[in-house]
Amino acid sequence: MAKVRKKLGQILVENGTITSEQLETAVTMSKGAGKRIGEILVEAGMCSEEAVAKALAMQFGIDYLDIDDEAVAAKVDASLLPKDLIRKHLVLPLGKERGRLVLLMHDPKDLELLDLIRFRQNTEVEPKMCARGKLKAYIDGKMEGGAKPMVPGGNESLLTASIDKSIDKSVDRSVDSSIDQAAESAPIIKLCERIIIEAVRNRASDIHIEPMADRVRLRYRIDGVCIERDNLPKRMQNAILARFKLMAGVNIAEKRIPQDGRIKMHIPSEDGGEGETVDFRVSSCPAYHGESIVLRILRPDSVRIGLKNLGFEEDTLQAFNKIIRRPNGIFLVTGPTGSGKTTTLYSALDVLNRPDKKIITAEDPIEYAFTGINQCQVREGIGLTFAKVLRAMLRQAPNIILVGEIRDREVAEVAIQAALTGHLVFSTLHTNDAPSAMTRLIDMGVKPFLVSSSIQAVLAQRLIRKVCPKCRKPDDNPDRKYLRLTGITDEEMKNHTIYKAVGCDNCAGTGYRGRQGIYELMTMNAEIRDLTFKVSPSADIRRAAIAGGMRPLLGDGKIKVLNGITTPAEIARIAQVEGVQMAEEELAAV
Repeated sequence: MAKVRKKLGQILVENGTITSEQLETAVTMSKGAGKRIGEILVEAGMCSEEAVAKALAMQFGIDYLDIDDEAVAAKVDASLLPKDLIRKHLVLPLGKERGRLVLLMHDPKDLELLDLIRFRQNTEVEPKMCARGKLKAYIDGKMEGGAKPMVPGGNESLLTASIDKSIDKSVDRSVDSSIDQAAESAPIIKLCERIIIEAVRNRASDIHIEPMADRVRLRYRIDGVCIERDNLPKRMQNAILARFKLMAGVNIAEKRIPQDGRIKMHIPSEDGGEGETVDFRVSSCPAYHGESIVLRILRPDSVRIGLKNLGFEEDTLQAFNKIIRRPNGIFLVTGPTGSGKTTTLYSALDVLNRPDKKIITAEDPIEYAFTGINQCQVREGIGLTFAKVLRAMLRQAPNIILVGEIRDREVAEVAIQAALTGHLVFSTLHTNDAPSAMTRLIDMGVKPFLVSSSIQAVLAQRLIRKVCPKCRKPDDNPDRKYLRLTGITDEEMKNHTIYKAVGCDNCAGTGYRGRQGIYELMTMNAEIRDLTFKVSPSADIRRAAIAGGMRPLLGDGKIKVLNGITTPAEIARIAQVEGVQMAEEELAAV
C-alpha cells in the first residue's frame, strides 16, 4: 500500500513553525488568491521562505541544501546547463553523481522543468531543495557580476530588499539589538508588532497606515490628534498591508472593497510585568495609492474608569445618576465620531449592571465585552439589522436596552415603543448639540408627540485634551479671542490661574496629556416637551433648555479652563463647530 504523503501545512504545524490557526487562515486565503499554501504563508509573514522550502523537501523526501553553505556553493558547475535556463527557472547544477545531474531547485512540483532538463541534457536528474530567494540572490550576485545583493534570510518573495535598520530604529530604538541579532527572514512581523506595541504604550487610540505615492505614512492618534510617526519605504507597502490584514482575519487577496476585522494581541509591559491583552478593531479601505488601514485600539479599562473620572461637574453628575436610574424612557448621548459616547454609555451600564437587572445591547460592532450583559452583534449582511435585534430584545424581557446608534426611523420608532412600554433605553445620535436631537428624530420621520413623550434627557459631549501637569505654566498674557470665546472675564482671570501648554517628555512635546469630557445635559421639562410637540426650531429648544438650567458645552469648557484642567485654546479648538456667534448668545444667556 502506497504511503500517504503529508500535506505541507501539516508538516509546518508539526515542526512548530506555524500554528493550526495560522494554517486555517492561510488555507482560506489561498482559496481566494489562487496561490499555494507556502506562498500565502511567506507573503503574510507567518513563516520564512526557508522554512517552507525545508518542509517541501521533507514532504517530497529530498534533501535540503543551503547555497549559502560554502561546501554546497563549491559544487556549483554552471557549465552543465545553459545560462538562460538557469536564470529563467532559478536552478543550479551541482555536478553529477552516479550518472545523474544533481539539480538545486526551489519547486519540486515543477515536473515540466525536470522533463525539459532530462530531454535537453539527455540525463536523469536528482533534485535537491533550496529557498527560491537564496537561489535568485546567488544567481544574481555570482553569475551576473554582483548586480543585486542577496536578501537576508532569502525572503525574496516577502520583500524586494531587507528592512533598513534605520526604519526599525525609528519605530522603536529599544529593540535595535534584538533586530540585529535575529536571523528570522520575516522582519515585517517584527515591524508590525513594534508599531502596535509602541502605539499602545504611547496611549494612542488609533493607528493609521496610509499608502502615499512614494511612501507609506504611519500616524498615531494620541489624545484625539493625529501625530505623524514615520514614513516607511514604498517597497514595504504590500507586505505591511498583508500582515495587518492577515492578523485581522480578513481576505488578504481582496483589495477592491472595504473589509473589517479584529485583532487580539498581548502587549508586554515596559517594566517587565505581565502586560495586558488589547483588542483592535481593524478597517481596510481601498484608496488611490493602495489600501488604507486603521486599527482602533480598544482598551477594556477605558470604560470602567467610573463616572466621576469622565469629567462631569458635580451638579451634572448628580442629574446624570438620577436619569440613568429611571425605570423607563430614552436617554440619548450625542456628538461626533470619537467624542466618547460609547465610553459614557458603558460607564453608565457598568453602574447599573447588577444581578437584579437584565441588560441587553445591540451593537455594530461589539467593542467591549462585559460580564453580565447580553450583547448582540448586528449583521447587516444577513439581514440582522438594529430594528430586528431590537424587536427580538423586547421578547427577552429586559430592564435596560442599549442600541448602538439610532440611524433611521424604523430603529427610532422601535426604541420609542420600548421606552413607552416600560424599558429604559440608551442610545447614541449624531448631532452637534443636545437640543438638535429633538429635531433630528422628527426629521427621521418619528411623530413629534412620540419624541416629546419618550425622551427623558439628552447628553451632548466632546473630548478635550488636559494640559500636561508636569510642564504647564501660568499664562500671563492669554489670547483675548480665546478668552472671549470661552466667556472668561477679567475678574475671573484675577481669581483663577489660566495655564498654557508648553511641552515636555511626559507629553511628547504636545503640552497635553490625557483627555476629559465636556458636557451639556438637557433634561426634558414641560416647556421643552411642548416646543418639541409643536416642532419648534432647535434654537428655540436650546434657549428653553439653557433657561431651564442646562449648561452649554462652552460653559462646561470654561469651568475646565478656570480649574486649570485645560487651556482656552483647546476649548476654542473643540468648540469651533459651534460658531462664535452661538457661543456669545449662550454665554450671555448664562
